Amino acid sequence: MSKSKDAECCRFRSHPWHGIDIGSSAPEVVMTFVEMVPTDTVKYEMDKVSGYLKLDRPQRYSNVVPALYGFIPRTLTGEEVAERTMEKTGLTGIRGDGDAMDICILTEKDITHGDILVQARPIGGFRMIDGTEADDKIIAVLHNDAVYGEYADIKDCPPIAIERLKHYFLTYKDIPGEKRRVSIDEMYDANEAREVIKRSMNDYERAFPWK
Repeated sequence: MSKSKDAECCRFRSHPWHGIDIGSSAPEVVMTFVEMVPTDTVKYEMDKVSGYLKLDRPQRYSNVVPALYGFIPRTLTGEEVAERTMEKTGLTGIRGDGDAMDICILTEKDITHGDILVQARPIGGFRMIDGTEADDKIIAVLHNDAVYGEYADIKDCPPIAIERLKHYFLTYKDIPGEKRRVSIDEMYDANEAREVIKRSMNDYERAFPWK
């Protein structure tokens, strides 16, 4: 390839939602795009059109995300995920939130910025509902992490680590003067996390068959 063609290729980067492969070992090990890290004092999220990180909002309160936080590429919280939520909770009228599957990654490493890719191993999750939308949060460990890498299931985690994650997700959308109906209706294990991820992969393929 000529230098000019090399330069042309370097102008483009893969869209983190649509252009990054989830990995051949999914859902046991998944590629993850990290949007936020524990030192962030503002909330970043991916712009769905460009794929770049954008500033969503400053954190209004002192709580910060207690783990790496991002999403699993080529997944979607859609119809199959919502059906699982209704099946497990007995609720009706639930739909997917239309976003990629959210994931938190526990690690002993100090990772100081987002906009990176890491491999993660799901060990459980929260069945979270925001209003009438399924908004599951997969909990994972950094693949081969020196401290958390041996954890096989959410029950292996220190209870305080899970409580911090739960508190963050129940409060991070709080806006003064507004009341949001956010709940975590269930905490589930590694097997269920893999099932939820499989469903989100199916939802993605149904929504974006051309990707």
